[in-house]
Amino acid sequence: MGASDSREEGLEDSVARLVQLLREVSIGDVRVTPMPGGGVVTGPPANDIEQLLAAIEGAPSNCRPAVYGNGLFAVGRFSEAASVYSRFLEEEPDNVDVRFNLALCLMRLGRPGEAVYELTTVLETEPEMTEVHYQRGNAYDDLGQGEKALEDYRKTLKMDPGHLRAVYNSGVVLAKLGQHDQAVEAFTDFIRTRPGVSNAHLNRGASLDELGRHEEALDDYAKAIEINPANSNAHYNRARTCYYLGLFEEAVTSYSRSLELDSEDAEAFNNRGLALDALGELDNAIVDYGEAIMARPGFAEAFNNRGAALEVLGDYERALSDYRAAIACEADFVDARFNAARLCSQLGYREEGAIHLAWALELDHNIGPDAADDAHLKPVLDSIRGGGSAFPS
Repeated sequence: MGASDSREEGLEDSVARLVQLLREVSIGDVRVTPMPGGGVVTGPPANDIEQLLAAIEGAPSNCRPAVYGNGLFAVGRFSEAASVYSRFLEEEPDNVDVRFNLALCLMRLGRPGEAVYELTTVLETEPEMTEVHYQRGNAYDDLGQGEKALEDYRKTLKMDPGHLRAVYNSGVVLAKLGQHDQAVEAFTDFIRTRPGVSNAHLNRGASLDELGRHEEALDDYAKAIEINPANSNAHYNRARTCYYLGLFEEAVTSYSRSLELDSEDAEAFNNRGLALDALGELDNAIVDYGEAIMARPGFAEAFNNRGAALEVLGDYERALSDYRAAIACEADFVDARFNAARLCSQLGYREEGAIHLAWALELDHNIGPDAADDAHLKPVLDSIRGGGSAFPS
């Protein structure tokens, strides 16, 4: 046996082993089966696949089979996989499996428009390929084309009523479109078959909240947490609903749990601050607003909230500094403009107060009555209406 024969035999062995591994990890050696959540193969199987890819890569390019692309896809090397599939399609443009695989790569690479084109090309040849309709629905969703996504999910479910991922994703898209009644129905259908999926309860709870069915939403968030205590979004949503219902202590508890799981969540810090504020714990609220600002330095709402708490405590100069900071972050923040105008007028900074109030009125004419009812702002308002303001053009 010559050296070239040995190399070819070694290549064949590597390809055969790669095919076996791809089947073992359920990626597949023909048409790719995506891992749940867009994950990739990790651990020892990934190391084995990488070694085999290296062995195959050393062969001339015309010896690399399409399965090489599947190996690259399996370990998350999507750009390289897309190149392999594209080269393969130059020789076999009618290979629907490789074109499908290319579309999956394009989606992973954040190119859903190109993925739609490839999947549509597949469907022109094979219109009854259920998974192609499902994946094109995902691509349309990534493009923000919810109605087209729903159309593909419905086609998927017509061909395969038990396609649970299409049921779940239909609920997600319906919620994005504001069709929360239908979203609840979709998530309920999913939960009947798969009751142990935490995010299904989380998402149904979010749509129930949007429908004003807050107690039912709390039940769903509780179930989501029971299934997965580390579901930070479920703790966050539960906290937000508790706050809305006036259950401030429960809101604080749930925001605290959410922050234990995600200590960089600026929104959770700010919102826990609001709940503490409502409980009269202003010092603790101020600490939380500060944490929110540290997590997100340009967080205008947190500056405004901290300013309001400091003002209640009588620390007017620091409060005004925070209102100014909020405006620096977000020039058109009406509440911060109004608060700054009111406090500037109270502290004697009338010219600055007039600028803030004029700006606020330009943004929202409905605050006029509130300004008229404030003893410090009324003279400023009268001055503005009399043409005495220097509101910047």
